[in-house]
Amino acid sequence: MRKIALSTTFGYVLLLFFAMPSIVMAQNQAGKTVEFELKDGDRVVFLGNSLFESDKNGYLELALTTRWPDKKVTFRNLGWEGDNVFGQARSHFTNPPTAYETLMQQITAAKPTIIFIAYGGVEAQDGAAGLDKFKDGLNKLLDKTDELGAKAILLSPIPVLSGIPADILESRNKDLQLYAKAIADIAKARDKQFIDLYNPVTDFQKQTKVSEDGIHLNEAGYYLLATALEHGLGLVSQPQVINLQVLKSGLEAAAPVKIFPSEAQQMKFTIAESYLPLPLLAAELSKIEQKRTIKIGGLKKGFYTLTADNVPLITASAKSWETGIEIKQGGVFDQTKQIQHLINKKNDLFFQQYRPWNETYITGFRAYEQGRHKEGLADLEYIMVWLENQIYLNSAPKSIVYQIVTVK
Repeated sequence: MRKIALSTTFGYVLLLFFAMPSIVMAQNQAGKTVEFELKDGDRVVFLGNSLFESDKNGYLELALTTRWPDKKVTFRNLGWEGDNVFGQARSHFTNPPTAYETLMQQITAAKPTIIFIAYGGVEAQDGAAGLDKFKDGLNKLLDKTDELGAKAILLSPIPVLSGIPADILESRNKDLQLYAKAIADIAKARDKQFIDLYNPVTDFQKQTKVSEDGIHLNEAGYYLLATALEHGLGLVSQPQVINLQVLKSGLEAAAPVKIFPSEAQQMKFTIAESYLPLPLLAAELSKIEQKRTIKIGGLKKGFYTLTADNVPLITASAKSWETGIEIKQGGVFDQTKQIQHLINKKNDLFFQQYRPWNETYITGFRAYEQGRHKEGLADLEYIMVWLENQIYLNSAPKSIVYQIVTVK
């Protein structure tokens, strides 16, 4: 776990300064058309078990942040490994408050306007015998989010992919599907949106390795999970195939490409990006098709380099460019990585704030010893606000000038 003892916030400020490098339509379970959008001032909360806590690279938050670069939206991740709808994993440091009281307090303090709820993975270990208890707990949790005026979006648990004997694996996944159906039924009854993650993750495993232990997703798994979340919310992908044609008059292309007449002969162009793409570790790029392809027809025989703001991206033959080449790094990908870096810094600080290493001594029954540090925890909010402002100011895609250069 990412926990450290807290003594002061000034060091954090220095570290951060010097280390910093539409409305869409979806269908809810009842088949009713619903709108999903993020608005200025929204607070999105991720609540659940390790599915949220283990997203150390912030892909889920990044996917939503970049979709609305003109909206100032903040996020809080309340995921807790091993947690259930009764907050039992949160009973680690003191009682009272009880685990459930702690869960309610943390949800209230987060002030959500939109809350993604991902439970059922832990509870499914009780099988059919524990289903009624789970449903009762989930309904009470939704009563709380309704009371707070937050829009709740329910997510299914993901499957267990490996790591246990085949017969146990099959039985475990049947229970997970049983709980997923129960969540979907509750969503339908309460007019909430439900997003299935069980089947997409099952399919992802066929593309590439999405888990190291068969239970928790790795970075590639979270990249793909973010795409599944986007799809479940009805978010339409922007065009990923860019077609260009070299003519005697110069370079020509259709939207979203823009070519300035004075630069047509220089084969320079820009791409109107609706939002920043998700980045991914280079090691996984060959396994996951991102479909961000540039095709260039009409080039004379030879080799050509594509540059982004004068930085070389890739060199290939005229024939390869005509077929199409995937662009997997540089340009807008670099900008997205900078946003991801800011998101992760902010999430690290929030983790320290609401789950400090020495929690019992700061806010628990031994607060008489180190309770003075509680003020330091509150001060972290100032740094998080600064980071959130940087995220907002830098989330819109920058205009990048691409150029096709002949290799001599």
